Amino acid sequence: MVPEERISKCADVLAELRYSGEQLECLPPDLIPRNEAEAYRVQFALHDRLSDMGGGPRVGWKIGCTTKVMQEFLNIPSPCAGGMFAAGVVQSPASYDFASLRRPGVECEIAVRLRADVPQSGAPYDRQTIAPFVASVMSAMEVVEERFVNFRDPKVDAATLIADDFFHLGAVLGPEMSLSEGLNLAALGGRTWIGGQERGAGLGADVMGHPFAALAWLANHLATYDLNLKAGDIVLTGSIVASQYPETPAKAITEIAQLGRVISDFM
Repeated sequence: MVPEERISKCADVLAELRYSGEQLECLPPDLIPRNEAEAYRVQFALHDRLSDMGGGPRVGWKIGCTTKVMQEFLNIPSPCAGGMFAAGVVQSPASYDFASLRRPGVECEIAVRLRADVPQSGAPYDRQTIAPFVASVMSAMEVVEERFVNFRDPKVDAATLIADDFFHLGAVLGPEMSLSEGLNLAALGGRTWIGGQERGAGLGADVMGHPFAALAWLANHLATYDLNLKAGDIVLTGSIVASQYPETPAKAITEIAQLGRVISDFM
């Protein structure tokens, strides 16, 4: 099978999986992306399908594995990106049907909204050169789900997870805050609660030293695929607390100091 055909068929399988409500053990062997570059080509093809299937336009990106705690949790040593779509981005408080999701989890994140397009010509960016493109920041909860029966199965490799948007289901956002208020994002603490029990804590600095370092990584990553961040895009910079999973219907809360709380009821 030629790469273009494999990429298209893999995107078809993953698009069907996204809305099926079922879990998949692994991709058919002949459809597994051969490397990271091919995995992202599948992901971008998947995005077109998801938009057409009711997801609406892509309105931003999530970044995974930006902290040591998440890299250890997933056993993946480098950041990974995925797309976010209009239908899945909501304001706090939010609610989800627990029974309809495939082992849902929550992640505690600092999110940003971009004020302007980030030109590919400016790459490589760093945390200083990417900062002027940020309009606002906010506390956020990424809602993830496990669409594969066991993501630790050797047959479900990092390329497969990248192709499938790296667990992403949706994003719940808190109020936006201007950077002009002198926020020190690296120093902000974050916490996650499930059912009233605190499950973990971390700092903004755990995200590659600063959340803007993760944002710069994303801009540079997209430039290698002839893509760029757009004005108005929302970016989840990575969970500062390891993913936490409600075992039964429960209220989930993530909080970033000075940015506020985000609430989702899994009912």
